[in-house]
Amino acid sequence: MAVAAAALLPLSLTACGGADPAGAESKNTLTIQDYYDESHDPIYQACAKSLGVGIDINHVPGPGLIPKVLQQSSSRTLPDVLMLDNPDGQQIAASGALAPLSDYGVSAEGLVPSVVKAGTYEGKLYGLAPAVNTLVIFYNKDLFAAAGITAPPKTWDELRATAKKLTAQGRYGFAMSNINTYEGTWQFLPFMWTNGGSEKDITTPETAQALQFLVDLQNDGSISKSSVIWSQDDVIDQFIAGKAAMVVNGPWQLPALEEQQNVNWASFAIPARLASQSPVAPLGGEIFTVPRTGDRTKMAKAGQFVKCLSSPAGQLQSAEVRQNIPANPEVAEKFGASSQTIMPFVGAVRNARSRTELLGPEWPKAATKIYNAVQIALTGLATPAEALRQAQGE
Repeated sequence: MAVAAAALLPLSLTACGGADPAGAESKNTLTIQDYYDESHDPIYQACAKSLGVGIDINHVPGPGLIPKVLQQSSSRTLPDVLMLDNPDGQQIAASGALAPLSDYGVSAEGLVPSVVKAGTYEGKLYGLAPAVNTLVIFYNKDLFAAAGITAPPKTWDELRATAKKLTAQGRYGFAMSNINTYEGTWQFLPFMWTNGGSEKDITTPETAQALQFLVDLQNDGSISKSSVIWSQDDVIDQFIAGKAAMVVNGPWQLPALEEQQNVNWASFAIPARLASQSPVAPLGGEIFTVPRTGDRTKMAKAGQFVKCLSSPAGQLQSAEVRQNIPANPEVAEKFGASSQTIMPFVGAVRNARSRTELLGPEWPKAATKIYNAVQIALTGLATPAEALRQAQGE
């Protein structure tokens, strides 16, 4: 899931020699728009150099990207290469603002299926994600050892028992974000999807079981009642401070964890309710697209630029910079082999699911219903089953 970058002034970089912006050089310069920071710029520069084009990069604060894109679309000022959070791709494709990547000989061959689905709208591929992310559980190895726990839990019952055993004065056994935003939905999805729940109808017994599991953890005292206002960053802060023994989070937190000298940590896949179930986590990460700017020559170059970003080399660079997982399983395995803390993410990405797979551009409406139901249940306003019915009827 995307983490909004800090607001930055537009940054202009040119991979080729300078020239009159109104001259030939400007015609060979691609504009790129994202919500990253400058740490990703060397990857852009490498692709620009390989293609013999210049680049002009505009970093936009995360929350402001879609409003800006919609304004640019109406004013016909879209960039040549546009990065989008993958759930937003279908909304922008549906507006007619994007060109199919197949027009430029770009395919998603070899990438994990969820990455292909995330970038596809009505059967056409509009975006590619060089590297992606998902969720696992980080745990404190020292607290596990002190409690006599020799292996991470593999089922909900084991997770609940482990969380209860690790809960102590000033420390919760388990923490996750149940905030009333898309982050809350994102963190609930592994429990809902793995148990067979669907965003098409959130009132099913399978989704009620998943929500009841969170209520049970809270009733046990293993989850803080404050989880309904905690963001994912708040959750990792609780873990680093020793106030939570296990937390649900993503690979973008790895740099912060690796800086900690006093936290002995590792990670494992989010358990399923039953050992016979295969864990399913949501796919996060950003896709790169080619907007319809009307300049066919530049659009063709932009298509090759997206292809370069999604090459094996581009995937590895993006994975290293963004702390994400390469979208190609073979590249991901090589990347994950360097770290035991990365490998659980590699496995989770392999089985991850695109949030827009079933509902396409209608996904945001379902996501809102889901986090509302979680809020209703965890604040005690209704039982999980009733909370889901209330939210579904909104």
